[in-house]
Amino acid sequence: MSEHLDHVARIQQAWARERPDVDVSPQGVIGRLHRLAGHLTERLCVVYRRYGLGEGDFDVLAALRRAGEPYERAPGELAAFTMVTTGAMTKRVDRLEQAGLVTRRRSARDGRGRVVALTAAGRELIDQAFTEHMRNERDLLGCLTPEQAGQLESLLATWLACFETPQETPQEVPGVSSVRTGSG
Repeated sequence: MSEHLDHVARIQQAWARERPDVDVSPQGVIGRLHRLAGHLTERLCVVYRRYGLGEGDFDVLAALRRAGEPYERAPGELAAFTMVTTGAMTKRVDRLEQAGLVTRRRSARDGRGRVVALTAAGRELIDQAFTEHMRNERDLLGCLTPEQAGQLESLLATWLACFETPQETPQEVPGVSSVRTGSG
């Protein structure tokens, strides 16, 4: 019978045997989410690589594209919208600039500030990559019914709210975010 248990259930079973004094039920959720995250990241990155992008590159291009015309943001805004440090953002922008997908220039509003903007090639690439990315995410949810996916989304949003305060900013569309999970 144990050969039909998934990896997490086998671990729980072993811990329950070795430490019956400890409730291992949280592993059923946390362990499975952790394993799913690995599988999802692997599958999401397949699409990014098809376009010559890493996960972080995709995040930056998506944040710029979501900004709307003229598809630009200050580096600090990009860091906030992609949840990375400004140092990591500088490296990402350097790579994207070398690839001709973004440019950097002085801000028209603040001559000391800098702005990162999508180039025409960057916009074309992110539009193509995002279309395939959404198709890929839809496929990844394919083993759930629409009702199950909706329930899971609601549960995850409730749980995530325990760790993060949802924020609406003028530059972002409510309900659309770029998180490390690849929602772009």
